Amino acid sequence: MLLYENREMTASADVNLWSTAEHALEYLRMADSIPHRVEGEAALLEFIPPDARRILDIGSGGGRLLALVKAARPEAQFVAMDFSPTMLEALEKRFADSRPAQKDGASGSVSIVAHDFANQLPRLDLGRFDCVVSSFAIHHVSHERKRNLYAEIFDLLLPGGVFCNLEHVSSPTIHLHHEFLRKLEVVPEEEDPSNKLLDLETQLTWLREIGFAEVDWHWKWRELALMVGSKPVY
Repeated sequence: MLLYENREMTASADVNLWSTAEHALEYLRMADSIPHRVEGEAALLEFIPPDARRILDIGSGGGRLLALVKAARPEAQFVAMDFSPTMLEALEKRFADSRPAQKDGASGSVSIVAHDFANQLPRLDLGRFDCVVSSFAIHHVSHERKRNLYAEIFDLLLPGGVFCNLEHVSSPTIHLHHEFLRKLEVVPEEEDPSNKLLDLETQLTWLREIGFAEVDWHWKWRELALMVGSKPVY
């Protein structure tokens, strides 16, 4: 996500770093230490519909955000999506007591879907959702894929559904980017090579063009931002 300490590993269009256990474990190690992350997560929780019945978490990682959402909406059913074997194992352990086999599809159940969202979402298999959330994940795909993914998320939402994306976005200048890294105590050479950062305003514009309503950013600290949009009720 934000940093990667192995300087020998470089980004490649042919290699997805998140498929490696080393990269995934490094993220899990530092995920809880991201400055101001709790503030962004608290802001995200404000926008989850109170009556949400089905919630999808795209790029669930170790399940940190999903656990918060589940605590806030315990009556809902949840779908966690990731493709990294390390992350999928972490999700299985974290939500072992909430798996459908134990919960029988009841409130609070967590289904885990192995899928790389760099590829088209399996819409028919997933069904429809009242809310889709994501946390520091979508910036790892190409800009073209980001926009297409936002459109696919729009199609997955029920009318009135909400998309909440807590994301790592680009700074407008290299100086501000380096200041952000400095706050993380990271040197540029240690940045995560899988990052494909894009400015916030472009992404908000895309959401509006796709058809999302009430689009805005509701929290921001340097390169970390929360963008939210809803699907209109026609």
